[in-house]
Amino acid sequence: MTMRSSIAAARIDGPRREADGTMVFEFRFRANDPTFEGHFPTRPLLPGVFQLEMARAAAEWALDCPLTICEICQAKFLRPILPDEIVRLELKCSEPDGTILARAGLSVGGQRAGETVLRLWRSD
Repeated sequence: MTMRSSIAAARIDGPRREADGTMVFEFRFRANDPTFEGHFPTRPLLPGVFQLEMARAAAEWALDCPLTICEICQAKFLRPILPDEIVRLELKCSEPDGTILARAGLSVGGQRAGETVLRLWRSD
């Protein structure tokens, strides 16, 4: 299973547009997902690179076009994301200079889990 297919399989909702234009997604990575193999053997948690890729994939689904990361402007991992937790990803996108600026916040049970700002370009 690839990272992309694992993230697609974990998506349980979204995109859902909020009144302020935020796109909301929900994900759940099951405990038996290969994502957790070796990360870490005694306390599995979702790798940070998956959180970044979730934001890129969410932007792709929201904008309905393939996107490539050209810069990770910011990445903060604020709490571990554990197997079977429901992860809420809130996404806002803008196009200030011909590229797409994607701002994503991740939370679990209302608690902030991470945030990222990615600069993306359309790769279609």
